Amino acid sequence: MSAIPPSASQNSSSSGFQDFLPVMADKLGGDGLIGELCNGFNLLMDREKGVITFDSLKKNSALLGLQDLTDDDLKCMMEEGDFDGDGALNQMEFCVLMFRLSPQLMEASRFLFEEAFQHEFKDFH
Repeated sequence: MSAIPPSASQNSSSSGFQDFLPVMADKLGGDGLIGELCNGFNLLMDREKGVITFDSLKKNSALLGLQDLTDDDLKCMMEEGDFDGDGALNQMEFCVLMFRLSPQLMEASRFLFEEAFQHEFKDFH
């Protein structure tokens, strides 16, 4: 059961958001995709706090094509990704949330993980 309301999923789908991440993964590979997700985090985060807050997400939501989401939708997204319960998203929580919002990436995540793992440990063969 997802905490993301149907309207959030519908808006994400209609904006092409869910289709964009798999294309990036195919084009950039696992390491490149994670790098781009980190860049996205940096665009959305509150500069003073170093995390994504509700206010920083609301202020910058258009950068992800989420400008049509309601405050309730954005709050649900924050709650969905906030694993440590501090009311904000750190970089890891944001990256995990982006994968979770993209069903195609969830299916492909094992491949991306294996690719990144092999790249990281190539010297240990």
